[in-house]
Amino acid sequence: MTPWIDHLIVAPILLPLIAGAAILLLKDRRHLVRRGIAIGTAATLLVVAGLLVARVADAGFSGQPGTTAYQLGSWPAPFGIVLVLDWLSALMLMLTSILGLTSLIYATARWDRAGPRFHSLFLFQLMGLNGAFLTGDLFNLFVFFEVLLAASFALLLHGSGKARIKAALHYISINVATSLLFLIGAATIYGVTGTLNMADLAVRIPAIGGSDLAILQSGMAILGMAFLVKAGMWPLGFWLPRTYAAASPPVAALFAMLSKVGVYAVLRVYLLLLNGEVGWSANFGEEWLLFGGMATIAFGTVGVLAVRTLSRIAGYSLVISAGTLLAAVGAGQGAVLAGALFYLVSSTLAVGAFYLLIELVDRREASSDAAGAPVFDDEFSGLPDQVETEVRVAIPATMAILGSGFAFCALLIAGLPPLSGFIAKFVMIDGLLSLGETVAPTSWLLIGLIIGSGLATLVATTRAGIDLIWAPSDKPQPALRVAEAAPVALLLVICMGLMVLAAPTMRYMERTSQSLGDRQGYGRAVLGNPARPQPDTGR
Repeated sequence: MTPWIDHLIVAPILLPLIAGAAILLLKDRRHLVRRGIAIGTAATLLVVAGLLVARVADAGFSGQPGTTAYQLGSWPAPFGIVLVLDWLSALMLMLTSILGLTSLIYATARWDRAGPRFHSLFLFQLMGLNGAFLTGDLFNLFVFFEVLLAASFALLLHGSGKARIKAALHYISINVATSLLFLIGAATIYGVTGTLNMADLAVRIPAIGGSDLAILQSGMAILGMAFLVKAGMWPLGFWLPRTYAAASPPVAALFAMLSKVGVYAVLRVYLLLLNGEVGWSANFGEEWLLFGGMATIAFGTVGVLAVRTLSRIAGYSLVISAGTLLAAVGAGQGAVLAGALFYLVSSTLAVGAFYLLIELVDRREASSDAAGAPVFDDEFSGLPDQVETEVRVAIPATMAILGSGFAFCALLIAGLPPLSGFIAKFVMIDGLLSLGETVAPTSWLLIGLIIGSGLATLVATTRAGIDLIWAPSDKPQPALRVAEAAPVALLLVICMGLMVLAAPTMRYMERTSQSLGDRQGYGRAVLGNPARPQPDTGR
């Protein structure tokens, strides 16, 4: 009999789907009910993600298989739809749940009333993210990517405004083209292998040869290009900083996970399917990831120094983090990959908190000269009267709170000691220095870019902080609600916890990096006893 906890694997997809559909049935005036359903669902998703992480960790550290396959409708893979929970997917579910809950709480201060259907769209976005992390085949990965695209396009427009409409048009155009590439790549792979189940592909790909090999490699290259666009690799990620800067703060904070979906797809597909020890698939595309990642870091470093607005700084920080992760995947495995996974968690939480802080800091510049006047009237002038007259919770020393939070975010994103960002970068650099008897020139270049990008981020955030927070000003302190301060504080506390609990966290990341290349373990969990690769037919 299947343990009850294994049935929770489908909950991260079903819960937001059902809750989002239920909210659509409620009338607009039932705002508190819709808000309660959304927050309750996000909190439940966090609990479920915690249980799934504990299930994977308990099984893995006790010597049992850490990968679990859930067959929908009891149809066996590769014929039926299968969800796969392993070390990486459980980690990404937890990260998504944390960002989703904190962003949703932040939105209850005012942003969830800036447009219709916010809570349903937000939950559908969570469903798409969770589905992408759990699916075990490329076709359903494409399906959940499309769910992400539809929900993120509507969320990007939330709050209206010319800047959001312009950014959304660019965003939808690029992502529709990317979806077409994804579909072409997946169709090409299916035409050669006859399957899109990732565990089945891992069995069949090494046996492909003859005239089919070039077609398969072309399909993999097209599929990889679609993933790299979503990951934000240069020159494919030029759209990211401007698009995220136009989004409302809670939406931008959740969007910090969108680029990580592309990175996740690269990790899953590249390390599972294209990282064999022998044959054509051995390190296929490694150089593209390494050099493309380093170019992305360089592009993000120049961008973060060139821009002045905090939202653009946050966007280019995301570009730097994506480049660092992609370059680390291309550089090698072991400690480098474990450090990259640690960095993925730390940088995503830090940038998410930074996006939430940006509005609070910028509110000082946008405030009216009249003390106590409502801020951002242009964004919320069409809302009901009770929104404008809502009672605010007074928090003393507002700018001191914002200043300390901003400084902590800046140090986290820059990767200065002793915070979690520094620990992650230190592990990556140590792994790069230990890859061989002699350190390759590309490893030295990547180390220099990692250090240089951190210094550039520190310079840019310090400059912006001096201009917006620490410079003397006669402007009144911005109003700060508890619902706005608490999510930021929670994200920063979690980042502090990553620093304090660095040892057990790194053990989890090391086991995750080991599991990513375990084709046999993944295949046994999904397929049972995978068949041996068939010999080349020469077709």
